[in-house]
Amino acid sequence: MPYRQPRHSHIRHVLKVLILTFTATVFFAFISETFVRQFQILWVAVGFLFFIVTVNVVFDIVGTAATAASEAPFNAMAARKVTGAQEGLALIKNADKVANFANDVVGDISGTIAGALGISIMARMLLVFPKSSELWGNILVTAVIAAVTVAGKAMGKRVAITRANQVVFLTGRLIAGYNRVMSALFRRKNKTSDKKVRKLGRS
Repeated sequence: MPYRQPRHSHIRHVLKVLILTFTATVFFAFISETFVRQFQILWVAVGFLFFIVTVNVVFDIVGTAATAASEAPFNAMAARKVTGAQEGLALIKNADKVANFANDVVGDISGTIAGALGISIMARMLLVFPKSSELWGNILVTAVIAAVTVAGKAMGKRVAITRANQVVFLTGRLIAGYNRVMSALFRRKNKTSDKKVRKLGRS
C-alpha cells in the first residue's frame, strides 16, 4: 500500500504554509512599497517590478524541475561527494514541498507584490501624464504584468522539464554555497564571542 502522510502532519504543514505566506507577503509588500516610495524615478520602480517577476519565474523553474528530475544521477554524485549533489537530492526527495513553496508560495507572493507595484507605477504615471485615463492605464499595466509573467513561466517550464537535473544541480550548488558561507560566519561569530568571554574572565 502507498504511504499516506498522517492527517495531523498534513494539517500542520498547511498551517505553516499559511503563516509563512501571510508573513512573507506582509514583509515583502512593505519592503517593495518602501522601496518604490524612496525612489521617485519611474524607471527604477519599473525595474524593481521586473525583478519581482523574474524571481517569480526563476522559482517556478526550480519548483517544476524538482518534480521532473531523477534521483539516480544525484545518488551517484552524492556518493562521490560532489558539492551540491546532497542538496539537489534533498530537493528531489521533497519535490512536493519544494514545488508548493517555489510555485505556489513564492509565486502568489510575487504576484501580489507585482500587482501592488503596478498600482504604484500607474499612480506615478498619472502624475507625469495627468490627462491619461486611469482606467485604461490600470488595465494596461495589469495586462503587461500578467503577459510577461505567463510568458516567462511558459519558457521557464520548458527549461525546467528538458533540463531538470541541471536546474536542480545548479540550485543544489547554490544552496551548498549559501550553507558554507553561513556556517563560516556562524563559526566566526562564535570565535569572537569566545574571545570576549575569555577577556572578561581575565579582567
